[in-house]
Parts: sequence; C-alpha cells; structure tokens
Amino acid sequence: MIDQLSVVPNAAASPFLKWAGGKRWLVSRGFPKPKAFNRLIEPFLGSAAIFFSLRPNQAILADINEELINLYRVIRDSPSEFEALLRSHHDQHSHDHYYAVRKQIIEDDLERAAKMLYLNRTCLNGLYRVNRHGKFNVPIGTKTSVLAAGENFENYSKILSIADIVCQDFEETIDLSGQGDFLFVDPPYTVKHNMNGFVKYNENIFSWDDQVRLAAALRRAGSRGAAILVTNADHESLRDLYRKDFSYASIGRQSILAGSAAHRGCTTEALFALNLEPFD
Repeated sequence: MIDQLSVVPNAAASPFLKWAGGKRWLVSRGFPKPKAFNRLIEPFLGSAAIFFSLRPNQAILADINEELINLYRVIRDSPSEFEALLRSHHDQHSHDHYYAVRKQIIEDDLERAAKMLYLNRTCLNGLYRVNRHGKFNVPIGTKTSVLAAGENFENYSKILSIADIVCQDFEETIDLSGQGDFLFVDPPYTVKHNMNGFVKYNENIFSWDDQVRLAAALRRAGSRGAAILVTNADHESLRDLYRKDFSYASIGRQSILAGSAAHRGCTTEALFALNLEPFD
C-alpha cells in the first residue's frame, strides 16, 4: 500500500500558482521518492508543488505552455519588479480592471507574467483555459486579494535559481534524464476511447497517442536508470499501458475542479513507479 512507502514531509514552500490537476494534495499525503537523487525533472510543470516540496539542488522544470514558463522565469530572474507589477494589479483589482487586463495583448515578458498570475488568482476557481484562438477566457471569480500576506517573491526566486526552466515538449525533457535523476511526471489525464481520444491541453491536443509516446519515453528513461513517479487517470487503459515494468497504486483524493462545492466529490488517481521501491 502507499503508506508503506518512503514518503516526503509537507511542502517546504507553497506554490504561488493554482493549477488544475495540481499536486498539493499529493504533497500533503506523502509520495514515494528515491532515498537520494541528484536532480528533479518535471516535464509537466503546472504549479510545481513537487518541486517546492522537495527543494532539490538541481532541477529541470519544463512545460509546453509558453505563458506558464514565462511566469516562472520572470519570478526567478526579476522578482522585485514582478512583485511591484502584481501589487499594482492588487491595488486596482475590480470587475472592470479584471476584464480590461484579460483582453490586453502584451509583448513584454514581465508584464505578461504579472498578468498571468493576476488572472490566475482572481479568475473563477484559478482555472487556466484558453479558447481556440489561444485567448484566456475564464470569467472573474470571487476572490478580491491578489497578494497574500507575507508573500515573498524574492524567496521564490532563490528557490527557483537552481532550476533550468524550459518550454518544450515532454519527450525532449524526459530524454534528458538518466542515472541519478528523479522524474515526476503529471500529464493531462487523457484515456483511450474518451472524448475521441483527446483532451484540450492549452492550445495543444494531448492525445492517446501522446500517452503512448509518454509511456515509451519513460521506459527509455527507466532503462537509463532514472527513478520515475507518474500520476495519471485511474483508468483501465492507463493501467494496461503501464502494466509492464511499472508498479501501480490507486490513491483517493477530493476533487476540486467544479464550479461549486456541491459538485465536488471523491475520486481516485493512479500512481505508477519505476526504479522506486514497489508499492506492496
């Protein structure tokens, strides 16, 4: 069972971003990891909950979402300037300001980053969703505070300073891994024969073929000696895909991706591990 494994303590730092499918809940439960590793690699970055909990000495943090990667780079490289812009949004926040910012087309990396986190913190349920033209289209939520009390982006910058932060396809990232690396892999939860085999992932399609490509890349990484933990949908098609080579466990959690608390319930997710202690 999962509680028989070596687990990590609660997060050493909390993520600054809310992200659909984020793994704060997994951090709070504890998750299997190598007893020692040299570098953490995350090919699907999201809120970086695992990175912030482990605080590794080296990391590759990657995602195909350009806006997401720009946000992490700006906070790493220009934290004080970023915080000043975010504070300006905090001071101006209103219904009109939200929608004015949402429709802005911004070229400057620093301003783009501040816009993204402002919208993330004030939109409905912290959801990141874009339309077919790649435009963020989530309505305003109920939160009125943009900056948390005592929030310190200089500290986030120091934590992120050890990381290479890259925008690229997951396979490119996984192919960088080898002996001494810990791969934490949290892809979009596509399953076979569901929604015609794909779900929307930013402006890109993450298909069942991508799930197959991901599993193949992870097996190659495992053969090079990387320790791997995968979270995915707890579905027969995924269990079949990872049945060979990987250990499996099902873990329950509370679902929070719904418009109202009344529609949020319990669900299970799958954990698949390679070159880690087995689940049983």
